[in-house]
Formats: sequence, structure tokens, C-alpha cells
Amino acid sequence: MILEKYHFNYSLIGKLNKPLILFLHGFMGNINEFDEAIKLLSDDFDYLRLDLPGHGKTQVLGEDEYYTMANTAHALIKLLDELKIPKCFLVGYSMGGRLALYLTLHFPERFLKVVLESISPGLATEAERLERFKLDTQIGRKLTRSFEKSDFAVFLSNWYNQTIFGYIKNHPEYDRMLESRLQNNPKGLDKSLRFMGTGCQPSLWEKLKENKISMLLLAGEYDEKFISINTEMAKICEFVQLKIISNAGHNIHFENTLTFVENIKDFLVAAS
Repeated sequence: MILEKYHFNYSLIGKLNKPLILFLHGFMGNINEFDEAIKLLSDDFDYLRLDLPGHGKTQVLGEDEYYTMANTAHALIKLLDELKIPKCFLVGYSMGGRLALYLTLHFPERFLKVVLESISPGLATEAERLERFKLDTQIGRKLTRSFEKSDFAVFLSNWYNQTIFGYIKNHPEYDRMLESRLQNNPKGLDKSLRFMGTGCQPSLWEKLKENKISMLLLAGEYDEKFISINTEMAKICEFVQLKIISNAGHNIHFENTLTFVENIKDFLVAAS
């Protein structure tokens, strides 16, 4: 049984007597990624938070193949079965959002409505995926070396210099976020990047056209790359709406938590 290959660190908030939201964090995040948003959400929901493979306290007990998107998705469905959650809402950010999209397209019967923050359906061609895989492998090596040299904080600082993150370093809680990222083990992050990164992810562009689940796409106004990607997604995919969030780059739920929560509330409550 695939769930036996994982020891998920998860937390259920609520008594499972209300609609439940499953939150999936991004690369280098952890179980606490959406805590500020959860505090601001109404009492109308229950919540399931967890550490994805390679992150936080979740352990992968099998081979490296169990870090892949397909195996992780199947394991999460089995976890929902074990917790007796037949259907739920789904919210995913970046890497967790790519996983959320995979779950939605492969297990549509399990999700009521889906919020995808700063996500991509993957790269369309094999050549693009190969090039990205090489890049992800290089980044993974840098991560491992940073751990060995006690330079993980330097790696993180350089990571958040990327254009997609906009002005995140100016956020008053940036140092707190950095401290949370430092709780991860770079060796686990390396495996996550190499086996569930964009270079390994199967393209979901064609399957996206088959979607029948209502989805909300969120992109930050400073994140031009993902505004472009999500605009394309909205053109080819039915039952999808796109919102551009002001005063935010890639990490919307951190930079503009209030607007992020307002959009989730409006979208999910309307579906209830």
C-alpha cells in the first residue's frame, strides 16, 4: 500500500463536521505555511495541513521514486481515505499548487473547488523539461553544498532575489519567514526538487482542457511570469477564473494575506 511508504506529518484543525480545506505548501515551505491565512479565515471550515515529502517532519520510507508528483498525489488520496474525508476544498501554492492541479485533474471526484496560487501546469515539451531538470539538479547540488558549508541562509537570500518574488524582502515578516524555511533539511529539499520539480513534472496542459472543477487562479501583480502562464491557463480551461492580486509577487498568501483570504472566502463560500 502506497501510504506505507510515507510518514506524513499532518495536523487536522476542527472536528470534521464542516467543509474541509486541504492546504499544500510550496517549495521550502512546511506545515505552518498558511497559518496566518487560517487565522483570518472564518469558522466555516475545517483544515488539513501537512509537510510535503522532503519538507518539515514528513518522512519518505521508500525509494526516491516516492518523491514524485504521481506517487505523492496517490499517497495524499490514501491519506484522505484514512481520515475519512471523501471530498474537500483544495488550496495549493507554487509547488504545492502544481501538485494540487495534478490531484484535481486525476482525482476530480475528490475536490469541491480548488484555489491555485502562483502555479504552472508544467513545461509543454520534452526539451524544455530536460533543460529545467538540469537546472533543478544544479540548484539541488547548491542546496546540499549550502547545508554542508552552513550557508543555507545565504542560499535562501539569493533564492528570494528572483524577479518573481517582487519586493518580498521588504516585508516586515521576511526574517520570520526565512527562519521557518531554515527548519527544512536541504538534502530533503534536493530530492523534492529533483523528483517533483518542474523538470520532472508531466505536462498538464492538454489534460487541463478536460477540467470540470471550478478553479480560482491567483497571481501577484509583480509576478509577470506567472501572470502570463495563468492567463494562458484561463484561456484554454473551462470553469476557471483568474485574479491578479495587488501588492504581491509570487508568494501572495505571505505578502498580502488579507486579500488572499478574502478571495478564498468569496470563492469557496459561493461554492458551498
